[in-house]
Amino acid sequence: MLSGLRILRTRHLLPSSLPTALLSQATPRVFLAQNPRTFTTTRTTTKTTTSSRRISSKPCNTRLIDNTLTRATLTTTPSTVLSSMEPQMTKWRLSAEEIESGAKDLIDNTLTRATLTTTPSTVLSSMEPQMTKWRLSAEEIESGAKDLMEKTRGLYDEIASLEGDKITNALSMVSEAHRSFDSECHYYDFPSEVSTDKAVRDASVAANKSLSDFEIEMSARKDVFDKLCLYQDSCTPPTPESERLLKRLIRDGKRVGLHLEKEKRERIKEINSRISTLGIEFSNNMNEDKTEVFFSTDQLKGCSQEFVNGLEKNADGLHKVTLQYTHLYPILKQCCIEATRKKLLITRYSMCKEANTPKLEELVRLRSEKAKLLGHATHSDFILEARMAKTKETVKNFLDDVLGKLKEPLKKEFDDFLKLKERECAEHNEPFSGVIEPWDIYHFMQVTEKERYSVDTEQLKEYFPLEKVTAGLLQIYQTILNLKFVEVKDAPTWHEEATLYSVFDAATDDFLGQFYIDLHPREGKYGHAAVFGLQPGCLMPKGAGDTQPSRQPVVCGMLCNFTAPTAEKPSLLYHSEVETYFHEFGHVMHQICSQSEHALFSGTSVERDFVEAPSQMLENWCWVRQSLELMSGHYKDNSPIPGDLMEKLVKSKLANIATLYCRQLIFGLFDQDIHSRDTADTAQVFSDTHKMVMGTPAPENTNFAAQFGHMAGGYDAQYYGYMWSKVYCEDMFHSVFTESGVLDPVAGTKYRTCILKPGGSVDAFDMLRNMLGREPNSDAFFRSIGFEN
Repeated sequence: MLSGLRILRTRHLLPSSLPTALLSQATPRVFLAQNPRTFTTTRTTTKTTTSSRRISSKPCNTRLIDNTLTRATLTTTPSTVLSSMEPQMTKWRLSAEEIESGAKDLIDNTLTRATLTTTPSTVLSSMEPQMTKWRLSAEEIESGAKDLMEKTRGLYDEIASLEGDKITNALSMVSEAHRSFDSECHYYDFPSEVSTDKAVRDASVAANKSLSDFEIEMSARKDVFDKLCLYQDSCTPPTPESERLLKRLIRDGKRVGLHLEKEKRERIKEINSRISTLGIEFSNNMNEDKTEVFFSTDQLKGCSQEFVNGLEKNADGLHKVTLQYTHLYPILKQCCIEATRKKLLITRYSMCKEANTPKLEELVRLRSEKAKLLGHATHSDFILEARMAKTKETVKNFLDDVLGKLKEPLKKEFDDFLKLKERECAEHNEPFSGVIEPWDIYHFMQVTEKERYSVDTEQLKEYFPLEKVTAGLLQIYQTILNLKFVEVKDAPTWHEEATLYSVFDAATDDFLGQFYIDLHPREGKYGHAAVFGLQPGCLMPKGAGDTQPSRQPVVCGMLCNFTAPTAEKPSLLYHSEVETYFHEFGHVMHQICSQSEHALFSGTSVERDFVEAPSQMLENWCWVRQSLELMSGHYKDNSPIPGDLMEKLVKSKLANIATLYCRQLIFGLFDQDIHSRDTADTAQVFSDTHKMVMGTPAPENTNFAAQFGHMAGGYDAQYYGYMWSKVYCEDMFHSVFTESGVLDPVAGTKYRTCILKPGGSVDAFDMLRNMLGREPNSDAFFRSIGFEN
């Protein structure tokens, strides 16, 4: 059965960005770049440019040609290749022009053949021209979604009709229905996040609603659920992972009430449909928000001249500021005019307030009602039953424990902030309130970093041009995970700024999958940082004459919103944005490296309170000199970060640590609070939680929760997972990488094998035990935030 929770398998968000920093009856549809004729390997030296359209390395060099030809030789000598050779002997007297063009064609053809022959022939034989589907029209999206639903309904009808010994096919047919649907649905729902065409986005939002409702309908198919129960009673799954799949499907069936009487089943189905619609509308309201605020130059005092000069002006000469992070953070961090910070933060905290507050509060009511129908006291109880934590009491104790340890450090940090605020108010002849307000926090965190640790974030970002960071990031991930990335040049994508890469195992040349990166903001694009699963990686049904099933390659897309390059400068990243980049790319690697049998367990389909751990662990690479040196270099001359600045940066890791973690605690505690009630005044609960943790309430007449996308995007009652998973990420990092080094491929291979490769086919605790060789513990986590135990 389809799970009815597509957004959970689609998107992986950063912790809320304001606080810190989703049987072969049909032809198998494989999503893979067609005719990738020209490639650039990311293992060559990076060429720094200011282009916003392509993050690329140097063109093919001799080493690349040699390596590619070697791979072509090793993998293209079967008789099927030899038989395709043509007589070449007549070409010994080519002209100079023919030699030049012929050499180019040879390189292109060899690279293409080398890539294609590392892909299983059974996959190639089922490939269709898929890449052009990223630019479907509104009409094509509508009709394509309808066709997909009709095809999938037919698969489920066939499963429901199974009788006698054909019941033995039930499990494999349900698995194939999942694979087939998940491999195609994102052509129709993903454009809502990336298209520049409003009509296409609207059509995609409508398709997303239809597809979500359809999944809920399929997840409520009691006739299919009954066939799986019959299979469980009479058949033995062929593999341990298939047995796990069966148990998961039956568990999920019960979690939508398929074991209950019809009246309750129908009500749960109605609730799930409404929850899905509300979540889509909530997200779409955020994506389409176009709020603007205008400030004079004097009101932006303290902001860098480069930033101010880059802002558009209206007819009155005022600077236009949007609520995108590329505008929001520089002002909240740099501006020394409190009134400006206050106005901007209140505007951000009021974003979508009128549209989304009633949606979120309806979600809270519906989730509570559903939980009670399923025999749980609260929605939190219902959700946590299927997570690592298991109970809300465990979560509450964990969050309270961390909060208790941070209370004193937080008070000390706020006392320091207050002294800085008093001094700044005196310098600018502004009244001093004697209170650190919510709009002060980012600003005085930055002042603290600059004065106490001598880390000037504006100076530092000059050493993190996006292309250099990208090249270093790709090199680091290839090294530690034993992978090879190859850029697919001129691949059709949804936008000219999106770039596609193919991924190979460096040891075997096995083709693993593809990923897109789309890094700059634009109108209508998803406004945060996230990774979207676009095609699951899993085994496909055996074709005629096949002795073994082939593997469908995984495909995913990473969306970020880093400042775009200008005519004067390339895109430059703050160090916090480098962390964001590493975090999100960790999700990409989790997708790519998984090797599950079934689509339901592909990639990041692990327990929600573990899903962030693999990416969080990789954030540590942004604080280690050895890895920082690989991804930094001044944008003008590629000179390294000066030794003293590098040392200060590394030492600043613990700067404002209590403030950072307490802001995360606000969101985790808020989430647990509203989902432990039947109803909630979300603005009041958020303000009260803010005051309990930080000492001051949220700004009056605002509701941050109305733009807290996690609450409608699949993290309900699970936001604690960001901090919970931090415990395990630190345990993994300090146990495996601190001694061997962050670029050790042996340690990286262990991590890839134990944590990434299983996908969701193994329980998170078992993956951790396999990697650590012991039970996981919280010692490293508390050391990482300044406590010894």
